[in-house]
Amino acid sequence: MSENANQSNCNHQCEGCSVENCGGRTNPASFRIEPNSRSSIKKIIGVVSGKGGVGKSFVTSMLAAEMQRRGNRTAVLDGDITGPSQAVSFGIHEKALSDGEVIYPAVTPAGTQVISMNMLLNEDDVPVIWRGPVVSGILKQFYQEVLWEDVDYMFVDMPPGTSDVPLTMFQSIPLDGIIVVTSPQELVSMVVAKAINMAKAMNVKILGLIENMSYVQCPCCNEKIMAFGQSHLNETAAKYGLPVLAKLPLDPRIAEACDRGQIEDLEVEEIKPAADVLETLS
Repeated sequence: MSENANQSNCNHQCEGCSVENCGGRTNPASFRIEPNSRSSIKKIIGVVSGKGGVGKSFVTSMLAAEMQRRGNRTAVLDGDITGPSQAVSFGIHEKALSDGEVIYPAVTPAGTQVISMNMLLNEDDVPVIWRGPVVSGILKQFYQEVLWEDVDYMFVDMPPGTSDVPLTMFQSIPLDGIIVVTSPQELVSMVVAKAINMAKAMNVKILGLIENMSYVQCPCCNEKIMAFGQSHLNETAAKYGLPVLAKLPLDPRIAEACDRGQIEDLEVEEIKPAADVLETLS
């Protein structure tokens, strides 16, 4: 294909483009944005899913809580603007404050810094009916205009899917890696593959896969019951050469902790291997 033909079909998303001889190519780093000059963030981990409803937000909050328990200073940027849940999970009811220069995140009893869309709305049940560019702009504000103080690990609860909003996050924020969350249904394997392939196209490091709602553990005999059918996670992981970081149980304690805003009080042993991997990031 000629250079002119390449440019005529250009979608102007250079970071994910495979055409090396395009005369209109710009530096992928030009999409990057910087946090507030007063912020300090060491590692940024994106938590993604190919579709909603698989527990991406729960995994985000559990990873942040576990890393905070280990003596790290953690933060959660709730990037799911139209379906925010992190404020509820962490028991945050106050609204975000600003001094006109920066926005201050809420700080949980354990010390996790959190910003979520519900902290900017007058009422929690007000729907966010915005088009993609506006949502993307809010996400950039969360990163650039919020004062993130001495953060060792920031966890970004990414919007589900592979549309323009998660694309903006991939291109704008310097992610040190992402974790892909899935569930056992066979259909989800195809959706997970889309998320993995998108990350690879964006040259974003995939740290591994976490399967949520993997099984129900019988309280009497400890047998693992596959409530949603046999898992296909190992096959998907092997296909793409990725590690399985955790398989999380379907546990009513989890829903109760999230609903009560007590996610930091809940310890889930199965999430700890994923946290171990995060501690090895250089």
